[in-house]
Amino acid sequence: MSSTLQEIPAAVLKVLTLPALPGLDEDRAAGRVCVWGGERLAIETAVDLGEQVAPSRSGDERWFPRACRACVADRAHRDLFAHGTTCTRCADPDAECPVGRGLYRLVRDARR
Repeated sequence: MSSTLQEIPAAVLKVLTLPALPGLDEDRAAGRVCVWGGERLAIETAVDLGEQVAPSRSGDERWFPRACRACVADRAHRDLFAHGTTCTRCADPDAECPVGRGLYRLVRDARR
């Protein structure tokens, strides 16, 4: 994880829409470039999206995507809207949804 963003909670990573591993080139799958935009990443600016597991014919395949801050903010923003339309906790003003709040914070922090 970049030192500029807090670690992304596992519940938020689960709803963050990542591209399918079989359609990615080696650089995107290995985290050398942004998993969404394809920009080359530096250790200081890359956002670690955690270890992912993709089922394959030979068993589970592990991969470690990373992204640029701009793409993380954009994707988290899209997924916040998608999550918020189906989450009853997000719809209740008195309830706190950790996933909705986590996506919101990810959008805010990644845009800084």
